[in-house]
Amino acid sequence: MMKFDGVQNFHGLISRSPAMRDVFQIIQNAAETEATVLVRGESGSGKELVARAIHNLSARANAPFLAVNCAALSSNLLESELFGHVRGAFTGAIKDHHGLFQRAHGGTLFLDEVAEMPLELQAKLLRVIQERNFLPVGGVNSIPVNVRLVAATHRSLREEVKNGHFREDLMYRLRVVPIYLPPLRQRREDISVLLWHFIELHNAQNRRKIEEIEPEAMRLLLDYSWHGNIRELQNVVEYAFAVGREKILKATELPPEFREMQQAQLVTTPVKNFSIEDEKSAIARALNESKNVNLAAQSLGMSRATFWRKRKLYNL
Repeated sequence: MMKFDGVQNFHGLISRSPAMRDVFQIIQNAAETEATVLVRGESGSGKELVARAIHNLSARANAPFLAVNCAALSSNLLESELFGHVRGAFTGAIKDHHGLFQRAHGGTLFLDEVAEMPLELQAKLLRVIQERNFLPVGGVNSIPVNVRLVAATHRSLREEVKNGHFREDLMYRLRVVPIYLPPLRQRREDISVLLWHFIELHNAQNRRKIEEIEPEAMRLLLDYSWHGNIRELQNVVEYAFAVGREKILKATELPPEFREMQQAQLVTTPVKNFSIEDEKSAIARALNESKNVNLAAQSLGMSRATFWRKRKLYNL
């Protein structure tokens, strides 16, 4: 098992990044209130984990936590899913259907990709927030509801408002407490931590045990842009376990895009013509800034082996 200093597992959110420690504190503080929270972050960055953490830390922890992806359903289906419908409201509505607001009563409702919600449904959502009641599709009687909302989006709601795609009044209602989840490429110190976390989960299944990562594989993993964030990293580990069988995770066991990156990678200009003192200072500075030997070596254009040798030479 790989050990790392300063790692926190905050309700499933694993990190040693200072930026994420700030996020954890905001989650903790927001959970103690009833304020509506808006989580902004790229796909795969852990927005639902944030919502679940807020719920689990709140006074509503023993009540339901329900979630819906607003981008995954058509407007009609989403309306019925959120607010329910009464028998006969439309063709096929053979009985009353309780929507998510009704089923989440007393608990928390997570609206993922809320920026994708159609404008007509945004008006209905605003009414629920303001009046704490709603009308099921085809219904005539309002139903009171007590639900804490956590919404999430990968878009800027301000930009969506500016472009006429999102109601400004709803935006302010949703982003009482905004939380920004930094993408994985902005907290590279977490790549190794999360990588070993997912490796250990797979190791526990006893199909294959990875005990070591080939240096070239680690270099590729640290250099990768991770546009799919933590979910993509998890998928990469799953791929490696599917295609390899040895105790060492090799570069050849990474998905094809890593091999393409390997072939296309630009050569970094190495440190040269440095005096001994300058080189020592450059290595110390790189270590301090990156907090990661592989990244520090890469920033100076050195191989990992050369970097280790020079670090030992200068007693750093």
